[in-house]
Amino acid sequence: QVHLVESGGDSVQARGSLRLSCEASQDATRLYCWGWFRQSPGKAREVIGRFSQEGQFAEYADSVKGRFTISRDIGKRTLYLQMNSLKPDDTARYYCAAAPPGTMCIGPLSADPRTSFDDWGQGTQVTVSS
Repeated sequence: QVHLVESGGDSVQARGSLRLSCEASQDATRLYCWGWFRQSPGKAREVIGRFSQEGQFAEYADSVKGRFTISRDIGKRTLYLQMNSLKPDDTARYYCAAAPPGTMCIGPLSADPRTSFDDWGQGTQVTVSS
């Protein structure tokens, strides 16, 4: 099991930027499926994007493509989410999740996250005002 801790959430104005971090409790070299999700009150959890296939590339949901970027620093055991051009609709609690070390993502980006992700952080709040 991997313990994940998110940080970096804040309140910002629309069109602003934030960078979220997700630190893993263990070596991240074999975290082949590692991603970001978000959830706002009354809505279902939404995938933002993930690293998959041994971390060779990141996939993104259409709602954030071109504005959000996911990156990793294996040495720091940290996954990042750089968010630019933020909109009020981006207001949500943001979660980091990982599949068991050595495990690939299962299914497409739109698949039920329970299919791949076993470990979740507590989340960090992002609020975007207009």
